[in-house]
Amino acid sequence: MDLVTPRSLLLLLAALGYAVATVGMKLTASQIGPAGIALLVLGFVCATCAEVALMRGLSLGALYLLIIAAESLLVLAYAFVIGEGLSGPQIAGGVLVLAGVAVLAH
Repeated sequence: MDLVTPRSLLLLLAALGYAVATVGMKLTASQIGPAGIALLVLGFVCATCAEVALMRGLSLGALYLLIIAAESLLVLAYAFVIGEGLSGPQIAGGVLVLAGVAVLAH
């Protein structure tokens, strides 16, 4: 099975777009400035364009489950990098959410 398909690249682009927008939100939450706003706009534009293309071939429910799972992993990785780690119960909850997404996606 080839994992690098146009659909998987678009899913990654949508998830990355939302993750970049989240970084912009984090920056803007501490101080409103052009960098945070630029990341917000860039992230949401990328995510929107990728989702529009994906909606032509995927059901809305499946699409959002896949994007949420990928985005969650990216944002959690970013949180870890900036020193906002998760506690044990938070990690367990996240694993349960991602397991639920995997079950619903099939």
